[in-house]
Amino acid sequence: MAQKEKEHIIAISDQLYEASKSIRILRNVNWPLAVREDFFRRKAQKLPEVNYQSIDPKDTLKQIEKARRLIPDNSRFRNWANGIADTLENSALLLANLGKPSFYNYSQALYGSPKDVLPDAKSNSLELASYLEDMYKHIGRLDIDASSIAELTAEEVQARMLVEVKEMFGTDAPEVIIDKDVSSKVIAGRRRIRIRHDALFSDMDIDQLIHHEAFIHVATSINGHAQKDLKILAASHPGTTKTQEGLAVFAEYITGHLDLDRLRRLSDRIIAIQSAIDGADFIEVYRFFLERTENKEQAFENTRRVYRGGVITGGAPFTKDIVYLDGLQHVHNFLRTVVADGRADILPLLFVGKLDIGDIGEMIQFQKMGLLKVPTYLPPWLKDIRFLLSYLAYSSFLNKVDFKIMQDHYKKMIYEL
Repeated sequence: MAQKEKEHIIAISDQLYEASKSIRILRNVNWPLAVREDFFRRKAQKLPEVNYQSIDPKDTLKQIEKARRLIPDNSRFRNWANGIADTLENSALLLANLGKPSFYNYSQALYGSPKDVLPDAKSNSLELASYLEDMYKHIGRLDIDASSIAELTAEEVQARMLVEVKEMFGTDAPEVIIDKDVSSKVIAGRRRIRIRHDALFSDMDIDQLIHHEAFIHVATSINGHAQKDLKILAASHPGTTKTQEGLAVFAEYITGHLDLDRLRRLSDRIIAIQSAIDGADFIEVYRFFLERTENKEQAFENTRRVYRGGVITGGAPFTKDIVYLDGLQHVHNFLRTVVADGRADILPLLFVGKLDIGDIGEMIQFQKMGLLKVPTYLPPWLKDIRFLLSYLAYSSFLNKVDFKIMQDHYKKMIYEL
């Protein structure tokens, strides 16, 4: 019986992986560089014109339905398999609705929206972004330079990245290349990391990219492709995005590389997405970012991320960028719970491939069944777990403290002098 169950899981995973192959969301929502050039040629006064390739989801949906037929009604892994199938189906339908108002419905189903409540059933990502915005205003009273100077070239970043990935991954290290055809500053995959040829970086940018892109995204991709029995762990589908980006931002945080400038960029994206949901068009959100950065190309890039795949005139944005802070909250609270319960032994399971935190229960069972290969590559902060454990233990204790009472106590000291 146990062997038959293992064979069923492997077959379902194989079929889901096949279905995922045709789903390439970021590639299909991307804009050619000519859109940016045309926008600035028109003095940033006219909405961009973007055309998307028509995508027929029929074949992908057939593959997904084939996977569903393999899932036994009485399987204890039914919810896990159907959850992935649902994600792949919504992904295929999202791509079939590029540039249409209905695009937003599928984006929301896949990535959520700024007002979706967190597991505490009270707070949401928009509240976090607003809280951080208030904090920035208070910090603004201090003489602090929140950002470092971006003056390092793509070639300099390439040289540094090459050293780091070779040390981390050895013969599995991805290529690090300079590319004229990418919109984002850096795009990382299992085989290559692409750096935009004209992008400029600060010292802090490089450290963030190493810990975020290389030590998380590349690592989980390589580990996932090593899973011969669970091939679906090699698929970077939207159901994994929140956890993957949450882990990547947490990596920046725990290594001391999540600075104020980066944190504000992440929170501004959430505010911008909500503005677009409420009807703001591309130019309105572009001006919002321009006030923040005073760099027109960076403002365009930030705005492009919100409207890619959606509707330029507003009401139907691409909501993926809420996952950075939303995912950070999920990952951080999961890690605190695991440590508080004395289960730090399961932390490497987060790196066996591309997965969602909600799949951890299944990963524990798959490991017991011998279906999981131990991850080869772990980020430095998990290899030497001492600092992580001490930080999370203290963080968990602070959560029990009534901060409002403590805050009132210290405010009296500050304002009654």
